Amino acid sequence: MVAAAPPYVEVDGRAVSPGVWGRLALLSHGHFTVMQVRGGGSRGLMLHLQRLDTAHRDLYGEPLDGDLVRARIRQALASFFHVTGAAYASRAPTSPLADAVPVDATVRVIATDPAGDGPGVLVVVVGPPTDAPPTPRRLMSVLYTRPFPRIKHLGTFGQLEHARAALRRGFDEALLTTSDGTITEGARTNIGFVAGDTVTWPDAPCLTGVTMALLEQGAGSMRAPVRLADLSRYDAAVMTNSRGLSPVAAIDDHHFAGSDFTGELARRYHAIPHDSI
Repeated sequence: MVAAAPPYVEVDGRAVSPGVWGRLALLSHGHFTVMQVRGGGSRGLMLHLQRLDTAHRDLYGEPLDGDLVRARIRQALASFFHVTGAAYASRAPTSPLADAVPVDATVRVIATDPAGDGPGVLVVVVGPPTDAPPTPRRLMSVLYTRPFPRIKHLGTFGQLEHARAALRRGFDEALLTTSDGTITEGARTNIGFVAGDTVTWPDAPCLTGVTMALLEQGAGSMRAPVRLADLSRYDAAVMTNSRGLSPVAAIDDHHFAGSDFTGELARRYHAIPHDSI
């Protein structure tokens, strides 16, 4: 019997190692996290590591060593810093953190189990840093909820297609809702609703993002069901993801009046220290 040949893979017209990308090119199962690195550190680093470990145990029945993840990120950041030179050297006033690579970047960590019964593959992707857009965002509500919403998984086609549809219609993001108008999350974001000095995060099946979790630790934060029919009860809204937070100008044809408390939430977020990777 002739042994099966490994898959041949090209990326952007160039052949790559079949031992690595050969498997990954055929992969659609796994989980990930995305973080912003500034000066070699990231806000909520332990939450990112906990997310990866919890999802790995849930999907594959095995822990994912946080020290291993940190070491792989440091290695990738050092390589990125070497390749890009001063282009993305940290501009943070407190940079560099002790024992950290002095670089600003976006880091995506993907954990998979290609064989289904063996050691997984840990992928670290490093790119230029990004920040949340400061201009108010417009959201288009759609009837869709993510499968297995507690996990930040690779099967994101549905939500991303809704986000693309929202962009084509002149919006900035899709807002996912159930059949009765209950709001769950954005296609690529969490959303919080502000009334007075309280921010309400939808109590619905969703992915608890790291930025959302960090802000929930502050005063004036709660969870409760929120429906599209309830929007008039709120002064403002904010959406959050790995880039930070942005104010929400409108959902569909409902426009928010605005609130000073959104500025307070932004100040709280920016006051959170970066944890050295």
